[in-house]
Amino acid sequence: MPITAPDYSRYFIDGSSFACGSDLTGTLTVVRVGELSLSSGQVVACDPFVYLGSGDVQPFTVAVEPGRYAVDAAVATLVRPGAESGPHPHTRVAAVRLVIRDVEVAGWELALLPGQDPAELGDEQYFGYGVDAGTGCFYDASAENAFPGTEDEEGAVWAAMESVGHGPDVFMAQGEGGHNLAGFTSGWGDGAYPTWIGRAADGSVACFLTDFFVIPHSAEADALAS
Repeated sequence: MPITAPDYSRYFIDGSSFACGSDLTGTLTVVRVGELSLSSGQVVACDPFVYLGSGDVQPFTVAVEPGRYAVDAAVATLVRPGAESGPHPHTRVAAVRLVIRDVEVAGWELALLPGQDPAELGDEQYFGYGVDAGTGCFYDASAENAFPGTEDEEGAVWAAMESVGHGPDVFMAQGEGGHNLAGFTSGWGDGAYPTWIGRAADGSVACFLTDFFVIPHSAEADALAS
């Protein structure tokens, strides 16, 4: 059976806590990344430092009404019980959601690219995007060429990422033609990460959510509590 979604609503409650393995505990804080402009309503998720502007990525098959939508990150602060704390907390971006409608999610489905069929997935498998530069993002498909220089380690996306400093590793990059991009570090780093579509009870799209697997999908995750 393919991977199933946990209760992601708990990820976006300030102060929720969880166990991360046997020697780390985490506390979640919801951070507003910014407001993403979707001029076509076609959503792309990828590692921007590898794929943005390459022509090698496609939008998800499910589109939404054009508009401006909030992007929130669930940022985990991790501590090892008994260890001395440093000058800066150890944080990881656990999940990021693009909020289309601020309503309760009734069900989750994998966000798919053209040609992907969930029936082909094996036990605990999923479709996701690859990360090779430790970063993920959301942007509108029409913004594919709005960030020149990214592939050469320059331009708006690199500048926005480098401006983060010691804050949560999330940023908004402003591109050409009024386009923008919501970026964020990808949990523990490189890998492949699924994006889910949350649907409201009436079947409409409530959000797109990328899970970076900082929070285990196990009984420990179910123990999340506000």
